[in-house]
Amino acid sequence: MPKTPRTAGGTRRWPGRAGLLIAGVPLLLALLGPLLAGEPGPRTASFTLGGGHWLGTDFVGRDVGRQILLGGQSVVLVALAATALAYAVAVPLGLAAALTHRGWLEDLLMRPLDVLLAIPSLLLILLVAAVFTPGPPGLALLVALVNIPDAARIVRAAASEAAARPAVEALRMQGETWWRTAVGYVGRSALRTFAADAGVRLTGVLYLVATAAFLGVGVEPDAPDWAVMVDRNRTGLFVQPWAVVVPALLIVALSMGANLTVDAALHDTEEGRP
Repeated sequence: MPKTPRTAGGTRRWPGRAGLLIAGVPLLLALLGPLLAGEPGPRTASFTLGGGHWLGTDFVGRDVGRQILLGGQSVVLVALAATALAYAVAVPLGLAAALTHRGWLEDLLMRPLDVLLAIPSLLLILLVAAVFTPGPPGLALLVALVNIPDAARIVRAAASEAAARPAVEALRMQGETWWRTAVGYVGRSALRTFAADAGVRLTGVLYLVATAAFLGVGVEPDAPDWAVMVDRNRTGLFVQPWAVVVPALLIVALSMGANLTVDAALHDTEEGRP
């Protein structure tokens, strides 16, 4: 029996609502957690359960619940900042390369990015971190840097199809500015591709940020950070699993929820819904 439009619409919308709910939990913890954490209590034995600690204690006897409340801000803010910085550079570069009629200018814009693209992202972060000691802002810049080449190539590929349309030549003949042509027409035409890539890229950025923090890049070894918690508490996984399982699940939830939300938003746009 065919579904009614209302039922079909509700079925299509549930992934977006589920994504918002799944991603909302780690986001709320990251934003409000430091306000709810309170003062640190006395340390007790490592990797214990009970004793007033509803998620047990970590490798140095700190309350895991309090560390969870404090540990999301660095992961979430660094990942969001790195993604935004990568696109702030990649979108102008990709649009300029797609719209230019000068081959030498396109090579000048894109060939240096190809060199960066050939270097494994995590290796580049570790090499730079071996020379400098980046804090959270430095880690955001490093992660953004390694994401710019791939993001710029995707922007260029998506924009090239729109830039080849007769409408772009008509805009040029009318004397429209480069900004209006690039952003007002080409950028808007490729917006769905940019948004789809942003959802996937945020997952990759979260992976890089968490891996770098897991390896001690950008954060202190005992910092209240979800990725650091997974690393430092893994030795007690079978004794006190919550110190590892809860921060790991929060990182996974943020990544999965972001992708579900973006996919649902793109589907709604395709169907013409607001």
